[in-house]
Parts: sequence; C-alpha cells; structure tokens
Amino acid sequence: MIAALLLGLGGGVGLWVITLGLVPPRPALGTLLHRADAGLVDPDSGDDGGLGWAGLLGRPAARVLRGVGLPGARLRRDLGVLDTPVSGHLAEKAVLAVLGLLTPGVVHLLLMLLGAGPPWPVPIAAAVVLSGLGFVVPDLRVRREAAARREEFRHALSVYLDLVWITLAGGAGVDGALHQCAAIGHGWAFTRLRRALDDARLLRGTPWATLKRLGDDLDITELTDLAATISLAGHEGARVRTSVAAKAQALRTRQLTAAEGQAQAATERMSLPVMCLFLGFLVFIGYPALTHVLTGL
Repeated sequence: MIAALLLGLGGGVGLWVITLGLVPPRPALGTLLHRADAGLVDPDSGDDGGLGWAGLLGRPAARVLRGVGLPGARLRRDLGVLDTPVSGHLAEKAVLAVLGLLTPGVVHLLLMLLGAGPPWPVPIAAAVVLSGLGFVVPDLRVRREAAARREEFRHALSVYLDLVWITLAGGAGVDGALHQCAAIGHGWAFTRLRRALDDARLLRGTPWATLKRLGDDLDITELTDLAATISLAGHEGARVRTSVAAKAQALRTRQLTAAEGQAQAATERMSLPVMCLFLGFLVFIGYPALTHVLTGL
C-alpha cells in the first residue's frame, strides 16, 4: 500500500511538472511591470553560458521552477548581490535534487546485486532526505555568500563616505563629490556605485534616487540612509557634510563592534577543543591509576 501511494504521488508530481514545462503559466502583470522597472542589479540578465554541466542539464527544470514562482524576492536580491543568474541557480537546485533522489536507488541496486541490499523503505527515505537537501543547500550557500558580500560592500561604503566628506570639506558640490570619489576606488562595490551614478547622469536623474534604488536592490540600509541624507541637500539645501561624517563614524563603529563580536565568538569556539583536549589528558593520566586501584581491591 505504501509503495502504491508513493508511486501514485510520484506519477502525479511528474505529470504536473511535465504540464508546467509544456504550458508554463503566464506571469502576472505586476511581475512584468516590476521587471520593466527593475533596479540596477538584475540577476536575470546574466548569460546562461559558462554555467557548466549543471546549468545545461537543469535548464528545462529551471523554466519550470520559475513558472511556479521561484525564487522568492529575498533570494532574488541575494542572487543580484552575487551577480548570479536566476536560471543558473534554479538549474543547480534541480540537478542536485535529482541527483539526491537517484543516488540512494542506484546504491540500493548495487547492494542488491551483491546480496546485501537493505529494505526498500531505507533507500526511499534516504532519497527524500537527500533530494530535499540538494534543493535547499544552494539557497543556504547563496545567502551565506551574499551576507559576506554585503559586509564587504559596507566596508567599501565606509571608505567612500570618508572620501565624500573630505571632498565636500574641500569645497566640492554634492554631485561632483559623489562622482569623483566613486571614480577613485576599485572593486565590485565601487563599480556598482559608479554604475548607479553614471545611470543617473545619463538618464538625467538625481544621484540620491539611484543610490536609494541600489541600496534597495542590494538590501543595504546604510546606502539607503546615505541617499536620504543626500536628498535633503538636493531638495532643501541642507548642509550634508556633517551628516556624511557622522554616518561614516557610525558605520566604522558598527564594523568594529561586529569584528569584536566575531573575535569573541571565535575565542569561545576555540575553548571547546581545549576542554576536550584537557579531558582527554585527564583520562589518559587517571585511567592507569584508577585501573591499579580497582585491580588492587
């Protein structure tokens, strides 16, 4: 009965996936309008070339997964931070899930040929667990790498704020200071800043609007706050130099606090191996004496 239920469930899911692949659902109007007015970072604009064998094999499944609404908005922003195309990520998820689903069955068949095969529920449960892990692990990896890259952007933004403050103190205007300081730095963070400011100049927009959009796309609140501060100077003529200096100082303080927290966490993690080594040393020293006492009785 359980095998029949599992086969029926698998057959139904397979027919549903085939139907979605042949007749994919049409996206909603709001989704299309959002794509047309997308931000400066568009993970869908990546080229599918160079994805490797996983991207090539999982490309049909990627279209199906996108048809059902994957990935979510948060994961899409993380992919945008990493400059990873959505299709490539979904293809990797699909390939890993299929490999996790098929590997226990192949191992079970090999063990059956050798006469040592476990009962059928064992490979079925292993296939379900490995398939779920293969589908989820790429998302966890993307979130971890995106968090690290956002922290890297915050470090670059701290340097950028210092440069902007110094340039403003030298008598430059807000727009000129933003463009000049963005042209000085190197790395992907300054490249994103230059691209945003260049787009604002070409589209005849305001730099704080494009910086705000970039902060929303990258999910970096510090950049959004900077755009709000600069907009006050653009709309109301407020003096922005003091605010930029204060934000640079606050950002540096936050980074120092985070670094100290990470160092303390690393120290606490190192205490566990030391305690295990100490306990092993006690056992190594005390076991002969304890054995001698017990045998002497």
